[in-house]
Amino acid sequence: MPEITKTAQAFFEACETGKGWAGCQAYCAPNASFAAQAEPLADVNTLAAYCDWMAGLLTFVPDGSYEIKAFATDEDRHTVLAFGVFSGTHTGEGGPVAPTGQSTRSDYVYAMEFAADGKIRHMTKIWNSGWAVRELGWA
Repeated sequence: MPEITKTAQAFFEACETGKGWAGCQAYCAPNASFAAQAEPLADVNTLAAYCDWMAGLLTFVPDGSYEIKAFATDEDRHTVLAFGVFSGTHTGEGGPVAPTGQSTRSDYVYAMEFAADGKIRHMTKIWNSGWAVRELGWA
């Protein structure tokens, strides 16, 4: 298994279980960038901020979990793609609205681009946030 695949898997696990930047930074360049064409993440442009955003999400969606559907490595382009499904119910305080008790099952993809040193330098999240927001009762 290519080394960047192992790093991507370790990062994915840490990020998706709410470890925040403190638990993810070992896998990333210190100034790693982030992008997503998703309204809840419109102001998030660093991977550090995204990792902390995920940790925050799990405070008001405390049963949040993921199912990995596929991992793919493009060694020529130093990129790893992770396709997953996030599931969770808004039962905790601190979200965009009071707890709704509603659940989501939302598909997403992480496209992780690696620097020459084997650390993630940029990640794009591909996610239909509108779907998840509606399912959770936030829209």
